[in-house]
Amino acid sequence: MKYLEIKLTISPTEPWKDIFTSMMGEIGCDSFMDGESESELLCYIPEKDYDEAAVKEVVDEHGFPDVKVTCTVEPMPDKDWNAEWEANYTPVMIADRCYVRAPFHPAMPDTEFEIIIEPKMSFGTAKHATTYQMAEYVLETDVKGKALLDMGAGTGVLAILAHMKGATPVTAIDNDEWAYRNGLENVAHNDCPEVKVLLGDATILGDEKYDIILANINRNILLHDIPVYVKCLNPGGLLFMSGFYDGKDLEAIKQCCADNGMAYVDHKVKDQWVAAKFCKK
Repeated sequence: MKYLEIKLTISPTEPWKDIFTSMMGEIGCDSFMDGESESELLCYIPEKDYDEAAVKEVVDEHGFPDVKVTCTVEPMPDKDWNAEWEANYTPVMIADRCYVRAPFHPAMPDTEFEIIIEPKMSFGTAKHATTYQMAEYVLETDVKGKALLDMGAGTGVLAILAHMKGATPVTAIDNDEWAYRNGLENVAHNDCPEVKVLLGDATILGDEKYDIILANINRNILLHDIPVYVKCLNPGGLLFMSGFYDGKDLEAIKQCCADNGMAYVDHKVKDQWVAAKFCKK
C-alpha cells in the first residue's frame, strides 16, 4: 500500500502534539512518530485515503488560537509500516497498578494487572491521555459482577482490564475492522475468551442492559449516541466517556447527559483531554 508522510511542525509542542495526533487520526492517518525535532509530528496515511481539504482544515482552521501549525506532505517508499510503528511503541504503567505492554516487552509479573497488547496501530494502547484516564476510572471502580460495555474499544485494553477486575459479561465494540480484528487478537493474548468483541457502532445495540458503559470516542459521536447508551444502562448504571476537551466540549457533554437523565459525578483532565463519569438517575 502506498503511503504519504504528513509532517506537522507544532508550536508550542505540549499539549498540542497529542491533540493533533487525535485530529489527524480522525481524517485517516493510521500511524504516528516523532520527527527529528521535538516540534515535529510525522503522520502516515494511505495514499488512497488522503484528503487535501481535510488536512487543510486541521492545519489552518483548527480553532486553537494559541498554537501554530505548518505542514508538508511527501510520498513514502514502500515498507512495513506496522513494524515501524511497533518499534516505536513503549509500555505504559497506569496508576502503579496496571502495566500495558506489547508481547516483545519484558514482563512485570509483580504488577497487579498486566495486559499484553499487540499494537497493530489500533487506537487504545493506553499511551493517549483519554485511554489512560479511562483505565484509571476502571481501576477505581467496583466492576466485579457488573455487565460492562466498551464502545470504541480499539485494542480492547479497557474491556480486558475490566474483565481482569471481575466484570461479567464484557462486550467490546469498534466500527473499524482493523481494530475489531486486533481486539480479538488481544482478547486471546490475555486469555479472556469471555470478552465478546463485535464489529459495529451504537446502531447494533439492542435490548441488552449494562451496569457500566465505557465510551472513548469523540465529542460528536458521543453527543449523538448518549441517548442510546442511556437506554442500555440499568438504573443507577455508570457511564464513563472520553475523547473530548476541557471547557465547551465538557459542558456540551454534561448538558446532553442531563437532558437524558444522567447525573454528572466528576471528571479528570490530562493534557486538556477529559474523561467524565455520569450516573443514571
